[in-house]
Amino acid sequence: MDELGRLSKKAFQEAGKMPIALVLENVRSMHNVGSVFRTSDAFLVNKIFLCGYTPRPPHRDIQKTALGATETVAWEGVEDIRTCIDELKDQGYKVFAVEQVHGSISLEQLLIQSPEPIALVFGNEATGVEESTIEQCDGCMEIPQFGSKHSFNISVSAGIVLWELYKQMRKLK
Repeated sequence: MDELGRLSKKAFQEAGKMPIALVLENVRSMHNVGSVFRTSDAFLVNKIFLCGYTPRPPHRDIQKTALGATETVAWEGVEDIRTCIDELKDQGYKVFAVEQVHGSISLEQLLIQSPEPIALVFGNEATGVEESTIEQCDGCMEIPQFGSKHSFNISVSAGIVLWELYKQMRKLK
């Protein structure tokens, strides 16, 4: 691991995290959950909240794509997403649904100017983020898309958005 510059499990847990939390709402695929864990490890995400019926570790199918990231990235299972979002807001997080809705901020126009914590809500693979959850969020952001399909897999969306936030936030340190 040393030759690749990778952090050990202990070093990862002690490393300064990005002020980013992820909230997965009713994500059904264990492979997607595992992939989000793995991507969260890569970008030093502070914590993942697994809400509703989103599967939780430990499970073989989550581990298959997480490759051990469930042991490094902090996570919590929460049944009620409304409570989760209220608690994140109480902790100073700005909460954004990643969803295509009227009035959403295009990721290419997003400009982060302060290191305040951000929570990103990703929804179900087929139905997206629930309308009642969107209403509770501070806003929505979407990834611009130019082809015939107008959606990404949730794990791909998480990677794209996290990369953009990471690029902007590391400049603020």
